Amino acid sequence: VFHGRILAQRLVGRETRYEVEVKTPYRHRFPLVSREYLWVPNTCGCPPLREGGEYLLMARRHVNHEHTLNRILLQDGGYARPWTPREGRLVREAARHC
Repeated sequence: VFHGRILAQRLVGRETRYEVEVKTPYRHRFPLVSREYLWVPNTCGCPPLREGGEYLLMARRHVNHEHTLNRILLQDGGYARPWTPREGRLVREAARHC
């Protein structure tokens, strides 16, 4: 789970790749750097993420069986909400209780 700002969007085959500035990582099982690529496995850009928008994103690390592909994946129906200070407070409180 992290707070990120969408910097760019690009269609790559049947996927949409977003370049994201990671503003605040909240709960993560893998390290995040300041800029990451976030992949959505369709070309419609669902959920709709707009360039310049800030979101609270829940994604997972996807590594294929050959370990040649290692990326952050936002699955269909994944969690992506417009970020607000309230969202940040709720995530911080939830992280403290885990």
